Amino acid sequence: MEFDNQMVDEKVVLSYFENRGVLDHYEEATRKIGLWASEELIFRKCFPSQNAEILELGCGVGRISFSLWMLGYEKLTASDVSSKMVKRALSIQKERNSRINFLTADATQLSFASNSFNGVIFGFNGLMQIPHRTNRKKAIQECFRILRPNGRFVFTSHDRSLPKWKKFWANERKKWRIGLQDKALVEFGDRYGETPNGKLFIHVPDCSDVRKDLKDAGFLLERDVLRSRISEESKRVQDFSDECRFWIARKPDL
Repeated sequence: MEFDNQMVDEKVVLSYFENRGVLDHYEEATRKIGLWASEELIFRKCFPSQNAEILELGCGVGRISFSLWMLGYEKLTASDVSSKMVKRALSIQKERNSRINFLTADATQLSFASNSFNGVIFGFNGLMQIPHRTNRKKAIQECFRILRPNGRFVFTSHDRSLPKWKKFWANERKKWRIGLQDKALVEFGDRYGETPNGKLFIHVPDCSDVRKDLKDAGFLLERDVLRSRISEESKRVQDFSDECRFWIARKPDL
């Protein structure tokens, strides 16, 4: 692959998500999985009014947004940096006769006016698939800007502190200290590994970093909790996605 010898950047990430196998995988999740049990519980609690204007970032082929539509949320906008993902979502929309506003957008520089939404969702660890912490912070700041006062930002991430990964990250730390880490990686916590559909980038954060970035953007953190403590997921969901942490942050009413 032409990107193998360079540091991971936005082009590398986009290339992965526009791979046909990845597109197929996301479409299958939309058609056969829908919302996780934990997602439905969190979203219903965070957005009790079905009239809430909600933006989904990193929507992929629409797994979350189509599910929300079926739950009665009809003021939905869904965006993804991949135009190919959005094209597939629009194709499904024709089949389902929903009226979700799908568009292509970069989460780090959104065109929406300030105070436009009651809620922002960045599901399936999408925020952490933006390379460089400075860029992830830009995305968080953009979410704060476009939210109305008391609006909520809900997203998920992996968690570097999980006991099952303790040994792995200890070994990674040693590699970084002596300069033997994967040269494609930008920051400690980055992972860039093979999947059946190519090499996937994701940042696995330390929770203290996420809390700081939310606070610096102006958010009040209401809750962060592991998925497994919210609900038991089906085998299909567990095969699709590993354990993750939900983050719920609110824009204060200043």
